[in-house]
Amino acid sequence: MKKKIVAFFKKNHTRGFKSRDIAKMLTITEEHEYISLKSFLHSLVDEEFLIRSGKRYMLNRVPKSNKIIGTLQITHGGFGFVIPKDSKIRDIFIATRNLNTAFNGDTVEVILFANQKGKNLEGQITAIIKRKKDEIVGTLQKANSFYFLKPDDRDLHRDIYISKNNLYGAKTGDKVIVGKIKWESTDLNPEGEIVELIGKSGSGDTELISLAHDFNLQYRFSEKALKEADQITENISPDELIGRIDYRERSVFTIDPGDAKDFDDALSIEIIENDNYSVGIHIADVSNYVNYRTNLDKEAFTRGNSVYLVGKVIPMLPEKLSNNICSLVPHKDRCTYSVIVELTKRGKIVNYKIDKTIIKSKRRFTYEEVQDIIDNQKGDFAKELLLLNSLAQTLRKKRLREGSIDFFSPEVKFELDENGTPIKIYKKETQQSNMLVEEFMLLANKLVASHIASPEGGNIKPFVYRVHDLPDNEKILEFAKFVKSLGYSFDPNAASKSNQFQLLMSSVKGTEEEAVINELAIRSMAKAVYSIHNIGHYGLGFKYYTHFTSPIRRYSDLMVHRLLYQYLNKKGNFKYSNEELDVISDHLSITERNAVEAERKSVKLKQIEYLQNHIGEEFHAIISGVTYFGIFVKITSILAEGLVKIRDLENDSYIYDEKKYALVGKANKKQYRLGDKVNVKLIRVDIEKSEVDFIILE
Repeated sequence: MKKKIVAFFKKNHTRGFKSRDIAKMLTITEEHEYISLKSFLHSLVDEEFLIRSGKRYMLNRVPKSNKIIGTLQITHGGFGFVIPKDSKIRDIFIATRNLNTAFNGDTVEVILFANQKGKNLEGQITAIIKRKKDEIVGTLQKANSFYFLKPDDRDLHRDIYISKNNLYGAKTGDKVIVGKIKWESTDLNPEGEIVELIGKSGSGDTELISLAHDFNLQYRFSEKALKEADQITENISPDELIGRIDYRERSVFTIDPGDAKDFDDALSIEIIENDNYSVGIHIADVSNYVNYRTNLDKEAFTRGNSVYLVGKVIPMLPEKLSNNICSLVPHKDRCTYSVIVELTKRGKIVNYKIDKTIIKSKRRFTYEEVQDIIDNQKGDFAKELLLLNSLAQTLRKKRLREGSIDFFSPEVKFELDENGTPIKIYKKETQQSNMLVEEFMLLANKLVASHIASPEGGNIKPFVYRVHDLPDNEKILEFAKFVKSLGYSFDPNAASKSNQFQLLMSSVKGTEEEAVINELAIRSMAKAVYSIHNIGHYGLGFKYYTHFTSPIRRYSDLMVHRLLYQYLNKKGNFKYSNEELDVISDHLSITERNAVEAERKSVKLKQIEYLQNHIGEEFHAIISGVTYFGIFVKITSILAEGLVKIRDLENDSYIYDEKKYALVGKANKKQYRLGDKVNVKLIRVDIEKSEVDFIILE
């Protein structure tokens, strides 16, 4: 019994449980067992393994040692929290006066204050183990006779003093990078030297470089990598053609966004003798050009992926490769790695093969052009496109029936002028042409993963999967409560939660609440990551899944190509051990998350830049967040988000009701709830602080 309880709390260490709840979760039904359970709970409290708060028991996350290593996160309020490396230890509150000389994101050593057994831990930083950043981006400013850097990252909370001897030509108002930072006493500001002059604050390139530095993104390639790229030619030698299936005379084409420059994938379809379809999913063979452990390969690995900022791309590979030699541009011979699938008209897979090929794309389509052909049933390659679309719809229906969840994250597109200034924002529309491409990419990724994970003979090989874990039960219960408050149905106890998600996503499609519900549904899920341990992909409902279809912009796909070729053709010198692949998978998951955050920040900054010219205008919005200090609202037309401060809610005093996800008026009982629709007026935009303020119009 005691071992069961200890194991239970080690697994569920973030919250407290009543004894009856623990009994239920451990399937303890007999009364004598329940009495025994309570006795052991009391003894574990005496042993200080557990602590008790009212009727709830929880893991005592106060460490035995008072010296902790962790990562500092500084809030906008100036105080911070250290997140310990040991996840079983609670976050440690650090008052502003106890931050020492630590910056936001630094790895630090904390000494805990004595006699702490309550809910909160508090301590002070005594040493900086590792700085998060060696260089800091900001704007050079001057006060009286001294210069200082105002960091772009507001959470750094201290300006950096710069001697006039270390300006290196920079002038007040310039965006600069400061390095060689020294900070030895909290009584003095940190000091540094300007190591790079980026340019005038506000220009497109300047903001791109600033954002890249903010997220530690490499936006320049080394001379060694560029030299290697220069030595690669697009001419395909006869030796490279040996063993490749020749698709150059067949109808192969690409379908991409209008502004795309790197074309990873192409499609083909033919009706074969038995009246089935032969679909070719042709992927750029980047591994043919980027060799293992070259400078190009090392830099691509470090980056992990391309980053798509508004109006700019920080590519994983130099442009000569990403936009030309590897890209499946029309009317040029290109080396590809293809998944060729035989399917019936009902979408049943009869057979498939994975092989190296050579193609010559006959046409570069945009999504809009393909949609026009689908709508009007005529145009270039109309027969092939209509067949592919019909088959994609069949595959999609089958996938959703089998447990795949149709999440939709609305996105915006920007129309920029020649200076990179946003002049128009509109929501991206997902059409059949988008879903057509997506369906065949999903099919290729799934087949490649299952081919390695369930081989016909021999042992399962080391491999990198794209996995998505089951959702957390506590988050699902919270999500179900929220959905119910908006009038929708979601049963958190249903046998198939994926089926519940799909029913909900269908019912909210096209409504104003769709964006908020989709966002919160995704937040309630685990994050998809790369892993050597295949646990399946919950969101897609796939037992096996990997990333194979975008090797120009994702290192994971390039590595999957190499592993696949080694296993299928017994060629290649890619000696990846399971341990190496594990480390690589973790790194790629981190670079992906970092890229996503950078892309979101880029979108937010452009939305704010756009809104600064629309102060005083009224918008329709939906409440996307509720806190004790106000209401976050999202404009439904352009998905820009801002804050209605609690002090700007007139005619009453409002209290935050966490259970109702609402601010509730003391006198009039009026509620502002998460998901409510409101009309708002834009009253303030602060680009420097990335803040947008609204008031609600009654």
